[in-house]
Amino acid sequence: MYMAYGWPQVISLESGVCASSQRIIYFKVINRLLLVVAPTHLELWSSSQHKVRLGKYKRESDSILREGENLQAVWSPDGKLIAVLTSSFYFHIFKVQFSEKRIQIGGKHPSGLFLANIKLVLDEQVPFGVKDLTVSNIVCDNKHLLIGLSNGCLYIISWKGEFYGAFDINFHLGEIDEIVRSNSLDNGIASGGASVHATDQKLSRASAVVQLEISLPLRMLLVLYSDGQLLLCSINKRWLKQPEPIKAERILGTQDAVCTSVAPTQQILAVGTRRGIVELYDLAESPSLIRTMSLYDWGYSMDDTGPVSCIAWTPDSSSFAVGWKSRGLAVWSVSGCRLMSTFRQVGLSSVSSPIVKQKQDYKYEPLMSGTGLMQWDECGYRLYTVEERSSERVLVFSFGKCCLNRGVSDTTYARQVIYGEDRVLLVQLEETDELKILHLNLPVSYISQNWPVLHVAASKDGLYLAVSGLHGLILYDIQLKKWRVFGDITQEQKIQCKGLLWLGKIIVVCNYVDSSNT
Repeated sequence: MYMAYGWPQVISLESGVCASSQRIIYFKVINRLLLVVAPTHLELWSSSQHKVRLGKYKRESDSILREGENLQAVWSPDGKLIAVLTSSFYFHIFKVQFSEKRIQIGGKHPSGLFLANIKLVLDEQVPFGVKDLTVSNIVCDNKHLLIGLSNGCLYIISWKGEFYGAFDINFHLGEIDEIVRSNSLDNGIASGGASVHATDQKLSRASAVVQLEISLPLRMLLVLYSDGQLLLCSINKRWLKQPEPIKAERILGTQDAVCTSVAPTQQILAVGTRRGIVELYDLAESPSLIRTMSLYDWGYSMDDTGPVSCIAWTPDSSSFAVGWKSRGLAVWSVSGCRLMSTFRQVGLSSVSSPIVKQKQDYKYEPLMSGTGLMQWDECGYRLYTVEERSSERVLVFSFGKCCLNRGVSDTTYARQVIYGEDRVLLVQLEETDELKILHLNLPVSYISQNWPVLHVAASKDGLYLAVSGLHGLILYDIQLKKWRVFGDITQEQKIQCKGLLWLGKIIVVCNYVDSSNT
């Protein structure tokens, strides 16, 4: 379970050379790094404890005039290469290299951050062979990239700059199953599930590919077309080296899909629609509709939010964030519990949606102009967002995770423990029957070297907390309000905690040993 806390932080970005496209086209978090690609430049930031710009690449004006602005981009899974496709279909590959120059943040301890150099290593025009094309986003693995085209084809490029050309998706009449969506309840379980049957409907050749989503663990490729149809495809292990690398399996029975996102660990597909609602499908066996999510019970309709613009799953696939094109975002759990929303609640089951008036203080609501892009960090502590039609800043929302509130004896604690990346939040009931949240910031001497917090456990009586980060372990006495840390830092660094458990007054640590790989 996730809970948002605090005000969103702001990462200010550099203004580009041209102001014709005021938007961020791509951003991604990999290995504690945040890549932001704008129409005229690239920026690489640290997404760890300290948000620092490590490097940038700014294109020259003549290059932009000759080859067009950056249109689509993708970051290789290992974080070493960046591919960018321009509006004139020039293909750029950038290499990311880190120098030995360490960045000093302040304080006694080194930051562990180094300046980065982003270098252009390839600049070639893509021989699409067809004029007046539009392209989808780019997906990739460690060796190849895949781009969707407006003529319904897919185009393969290698990270070495080899252009393999376009191909059609392998499907035939009567050989594709269609997942037919049945009636469902908003924010509830589907009333009738979904049925699967063979269909003779062939995708329109006039339909353009507008979004691709790949899941290598599930060996699945999702192809979203401009007419709202969603095609589920299977890919083999060596998916781009086979004569027929991609095979169509099923067509999702919807005509208004605008974006998708897959949770591979739970095998759940989230589909955003033009109606502003999100549909969850179970992909484990026969695909079926689980439930739908919307803001209707908060008094907001599609007229207020617009269609869904993006969906982002948390790293553990237990929750997901939804952004709308016209206004705001919300976070739901898989079970349908709304965990966070930027919208003001105006009443349950309100028939009429609230009307935004200029004199009201709605300008202080985050993402009032809509959500363009979203990305969770690797631990799920931060949600990075970009406002629609904005290229000036990134908004970062902080989240905490709920600690297990039952011990070995199955006794419920008096306090609810929530932990964030650098703190522990204690939720307790006051004498006035009001909930109070106490922020416990971890000692700087510990968290600066062992960020982020990974495990938290409370004792049976709820008086002691055990907290572990990247290395080591610290204890907190709630009554005395004191932290206890290792006196020897070498002992602290030998502990890589994978789990914590209290047995009476004894804390049990599941420790990973590098030397023995156990």
